[in-house]
Amino acid sequence: MAAQVTVSPAFRRLCNQFSTILGATEHEITKGPVCFVTRNRRVNAAILGRRTTSPLVRYQLFSFESLDKSGRALCLGETALFQNQVNRLLTNLRNNGIKVTAVHNHWLFENPRLMYIHWESIDNPIEFAKKVKRSIAFLG
Repeated sequence: MAAQVTVSPAFRRLCNQFSTILGATEHEITKGPVCFVTRNRRVNAAILGRRTTSPLVRYQLFSFESLDKSGRALCLGETALFQNQVNRLLTNLRNNGIKVTAVHNHWLFENPRLMYIHWESIDNPIEFAKKVKRSIAFLG
């Protein structure tokens, strides 16, 4: 478990709200401070012919940091998804004004094909969380 980071009550409340909007399984505040949120998707997949439920395969990660006086922060996100979901997520993120920075695979010989998308924005963390929630809603 990470050591407790001292942050303002306002930052802690903002991180809690960010986490709740995104439906996180857990969140923490790390040195920076960085609000780091994780969520695991239900992914039915195999690697090298073996079923996997590893968090490495099915994660969704979100964060915000460098909050400025206007309430905007560096907001980042990443998710695992199936190959046939890539174009829809790219479109959804872009339609919400979020920059897609990477689309790639992590594994070889997986079935079905898994891909990973990364994105970024300078935004109000709550607005970013709402935009991301709308963008990824179809992933289930």
